[in-house]
Amino acid sequence: MAIPYSKEQQLKRKRVKPTQKQMGDISDRVTEELKKRSHGICEACGKAKATDRAHLTGRKQLDHKTEVHDLAHLCKECHIMLDETVAGLRFRRLARTIIDYALEIPGTSRKSKESNGSVFDG
Repeated sequence: MAIPYSKEQQLKRKRVKPTQKQMGDISDRVTEELKKRSHGICEACGKAKATDRAHLTGRKQLDHKTEVHDLAHLCKECHIMLDETVAGLRFRRLARTIIDYALEIPGTSRKSKESNGSVFDG
């Protein structure tokens, strides 16, 4: 049984868990890692200059703060394709699955400091 709190008590409490917006925010550190990984070239087409940062996993699905492996560095056209077409949504899901799988290989885990030369190292 929940104990009812007055509105005044509710407003005084500080939020412990970050909001989905806060989880989806991209820090300067992550932006720099993304730029280093992509070398400024679109990671989808490999031709155009990358100007957009696109979440491969939507903010609502994130259970951690956005990291570089949650993003793709894309040109404007590829970002639109990724967000607004069926093929783009399928590509996003496939990319997310591949990255998740690669990050679970020993030595390339998200928590591991060392690496065995993963293509996701940048």
